[in-house]
Amino acid sequence: MRIASFKWFLVCTFAALWCGPLALAARPITHEDLWLMNRVGAPSVSPDGRWAVFTVVEPSYDEKAQVTDLWLVPTDASAPARRLTSTKGRESAPDWSPDARKLVFSARRDGDETEQLYLLDLAGGDAQRLTNLVNGARAPVFSPDGRSIAFASSSYPGAASEADNKRIAAERKARKWNARVYDGFPVRNWDRWIEDRKPRAMVIDLPRAGAAPAEPRDVFGSSQLVRQSGYAGAGGEGGDSLPIEWTPDGAGLVFVASTDRDTAAFRLTSTQLWYVPREGGEPRRLTNDAHSWGQPRFSPDGKRLLATRERNVGKTYVKTELAVFDWTAERTLSGPRMLTDGFDRSVTSYAQLDANGVLFLAEEAGHEKPYLVRFDGKAPQLAFDVREGVYTNLSIARGAPIVLANFESATRTPQVVRLDLAARTHRVLASFDDEKLAALDLPKLREFWFTSARGKRIHNFMLVPPGFDPDKKYPLLVVIHGGPHSQWRDQWVLRWNYHLLGAPGYVVLLTNYTGSTGFGEAFAQGVQGDPLASAGEELNQAADVAIRDFAFVDGTRSCAAGASYGGHLSNWLQATTTRYRCLVSHAGLINLESQWATSDTIYSRELNNGGPVWEQGSLWREQNPIRRAAAFATPTLVTVGEQDFRVPLNNSLEYWSVLQRRQIPSRLIVFPEENHWVLRGENSRYFFGELHAWFARWLGPEPTAGQTNR
Repeated sequence: MRIASFKWFLVCTFAALWCGPLALAARPITHEDLWLMNRVGAPSVSPDGRWAVFTVVEPSYDEKAQVTDLWLVPTDASAPARRLTSTKGRESAPDWSPDARKLVFSARRDGDETEQLYLLDLAGGDAQRLTNLVNGARAPVFSPDGRSIAFASSSYPGAASEADNKRIAAERKARKWNARVYDGFPVRNWDRWIEDRKPRAMVIDLPRAGAAPAEPRDVFGSSQLVRQSGYAGAGGEGGDSLPIEWTPDGAGLVFVASTDRDTAAFRLTSTQLWYVPREGGEPRRLTNDAHSWGQPRFSPDGKRLLATRERNVGKTYVKTELAVFDWTAERTLSGPRMLTDGFDRSVTSYAQLDANGVLFLAEEAGHEKPYLVRFDGKAPQLAFDVREGVYTNLSIARGAPIVLANFESATRTPQVVRLDLAARTHRVLASFDDEKLAALDLPKLREFWFTSARGKRIHNFMLVPPGFDPDKKYPLLVVIHGGPHSQWRDQWVLRWNYHLLGAPGYVVLLTNYTGSTGFGEAFAQGVQGDPLASAGEELNQAADVAIRDFAFVDGTRSCAAGASYGGHLSNWLQATTTRYRCLVSHAGLINLESQWATSDTIYSRELNNGGPVWEQGSLWREQNPIRRAAAFATPTLVTVGEQDFRVPLNNSLEYWSVLQRRQIPSRLIVFPEENHWVLRGENSRYFFGELHAWFARWLGPEPTAGQTNR
């Protein structure tokens, strides 16, 4: 027995040594696998094209243990990426000095109450803190001569200096009363109440070696611009984002701001391009129309200013276009000329490739692809096709044709890659978690199209479960994307990861219904005047096609789930069909009227439904799920973040009340710390556990007779 046992031991040992990697079967993904993958940020290529810097988040279920550091990689792939910083704080928005020897970035390190600017010399040494502002410093940009840095901060009303800001902050902290007071709309944004601090453009001159940092100066000062009631930045958290670009001669700044945010209750607002001298003064408007301008960027030769535009034409969705202006000697704009006027897709990111043209990225049927447009007026052309994954966050060196981006797919976490336009492919520069991914059973997405009952071509992704056997039958999960002006893409998703949803053994169906982007402007605008009905029909038709065309789909066992607009559509399915064994609604509206009245954005909803709610146009009644509550019958899991101001908690509570009143099996989960998304690690793990438990309860061979609420 001992000899036989020893021989068996040798066989097993050698099998493990020689055949172990082949013998180990890939396994389904777990939440721990998903959550603990490194998260790679956007690359920023150095002006000479030799290096790229990017952030890497090393996640943890313990938020205090999570870190975000800067990493550096050579663009010729001659060496692996290496860590540049190693601190407990979060670092973001790195920008290169013109000589590619230094980096400036925003970080909140030990002793910082808010994010501040830090300067890192790549020759060695620790990063030097440049600012100590009570309202923080963010989004730094080097001047063309490398001697100054522009950045965004905020100031309290009436503050003329940093001393004023510190005094006001201390007074507010010490006051005994606590109240929010508003005289205009909006009052909330995403997950926070809007404060009266307003964004400011600041400039700091860099000190000589060994000298103390200079004091930043507020280039807006007490200008008329910042005193306007409608003044705000270009979005962000409460409208405090302030995109900044130096003029080619370094004499001033071009930035993006709004002056009509206080009209958001009754019309579509806009953002414009502005100019202000580097020494300060009254900002001067460069664009003056009803459209929204953004992403300003000067060409390397300084003769052109490129920017994006979203037209204000009374639509809740318009494509993002790319425009070019001539930059005059008087520091004004001549133009614009629209580079993508006839191109029926939205520009996501762009950079000038050479003196003759621009490379940009755009969504196309579940992918994000590179396109090239020249200044000669010809239509944009696809640089090369993308059949798998997406490219994002384009970055091109100002002094060399070095093109970088992120690449990811549903089976591949984001990487930093270098695009080779001639070879029509990319080369990986930095990739993380390859061994972890190799151990997982991650089938690739399948694609199919069908023609809807209303004659539209509808795109779909399908994911089969791990350990897939085409001769078996699998339950179907219809998962509905939010937006509606977004799309299911072949990308790595954290919040609603396709593979984790299907890991227990489900086929996942991802339909790009009417309203989705990446299929043309008219297709995305199709939900205006028809917010739920057509999209709901298309989801059901997609399920019918999947059941008809794929023998492994069990048409008798299906559930549907969605978040945000996907939650709206889940609730519409509740009102219009009983075909699904269960539903999941995260942050979904049940009542068009109360959603309009309590959301942080209201006018776009009014446009979508054909007029204000008090006029009671037909859509407010006919496509309002709560008015069809008598037909509700499907068991539903309702989840919501208590800090969600986009689809506020009241809509989930209204839905819950109806479900309970109608005695429909249901479960309500409220996350007190979460906003529109479930972002905290342990909350996310619990959320996915509840999803899987809910699906398992209803997707068995038959629901247990007499089941009641858990």
